[in-house]
Amino acid sequence: MNSSVPVTMLDVARAAGVGVATVDRVINRRAAVRPQTAQRVLEAAEQLGFRRVGLIRSRVVQDSRPRRLGFLLQSRRTPFYRSFAAGLAAAARQGEPPVECLIEHLDDLTPRHVAARLGRMAQQVDAVALVAADHPTINQAIEAVVAQHQLPVFACVSDLTTQALAGYVGVDNRKMGRMAAWLLSRLCPAASKVALLLGSHRYLCQEQCEISFRSYLREAAPQVHVLETLVSLEDPQLAQNAALELLHQHPDLAGIYVAGGGIEGVIDALRDTPQPQLVTVCHDLTDITRQALLDGSVTAVLSHPLPAMARALCDAMQLALESRSSPQRWQTLVPFELFTAANV
Repeated sequence: MNSSVPVTMLDVARAAGVGVATVDRVINRRAAVRPQTAQRVLEAAEQLGFRRVGLIRSRVVQDSRPRRLGFLLQSRRTPFYRSFAAGLAAAARQGEPPVECLIEHLDDLTPRHVAARLGRMAQQVDAVALVAADHPTINQAIEAVVAQHQLPVFACVSDLTTQALAGYVGVDNRKMGRMAAWLLSRLCPAASKVALLLGSHRYLCQEQCEISFRSYLREAAPQVHVLETLVSLEDPQLAQNAALELLHQHPDLAGIYVAGGGIEGVIDALRDTPQPQLVTVCHDLTDITRQALLDGSVTAVLSHPLPAMARALCDAMQLALESRSSPQRWQTLVPFELFTAANV
């Protein structure tokens, strides 16, 4: 072909025996293309000296290997995230077809660090899911990743407000907060005082739990007095200190709802200062909260169904990859589980 005339997608399409739309799908990954067809497009592009042959080659190589899903989770020291990571790895292996997964745990949860780790992971995977606070720096990083790498990004456990998200997979936190309020309103005395402990208001899941918890009590049990919300910053030691101070200042306290991280510290505080009549509701069944149910330190646990949530997240990420030509928001709400000493 005359080297002075630029090679177009139409030229490549004719040489490969496909339509221009197929060449566009290979280049921009707008939809799945059969490997044999993508290979023909690559060979035609190489033969004609098409200027975007390098991109086509990288697309063909990426599409010929198993898909890789990336997950940014919080600290490995937290039992919940260790269990969630195991569920994600199992879901990836058992998928049809199986996919590879890259799981990273973050100890530094500052927005700049999370944003930087997200940017690095985006270069290694086909889709990303993360658990993060709703912060402008993190949302901006998600928007940059989507624009630059054209890969879907999902929020899990806690939703985010950026419109660039491909979707959210988690529980209905409004219902979870209302269920906690329902339990406390029925298990505590008619006119009582209850406390609420969060990890951080930056996590939409916890903010939604707080709002719905207070809303239900305001509507259905106005005689229950909810104290000012305490914040633990997801730190067990801070949570323990807050719980000890709470028990000291309010000896008539009837109930506690722990809607965020740090439950380990709260359990330690309750064991140090036994309150046999205190009703305690928290999130997520782990070895620690299971034992607390059995010894009476905790009354009820509202839990994410981790295997089901991991499977739903992997499925949603796969669907998003297969539907690039018609992007949409994939939202999956999995029902939470309720545990007491009677069913663990």
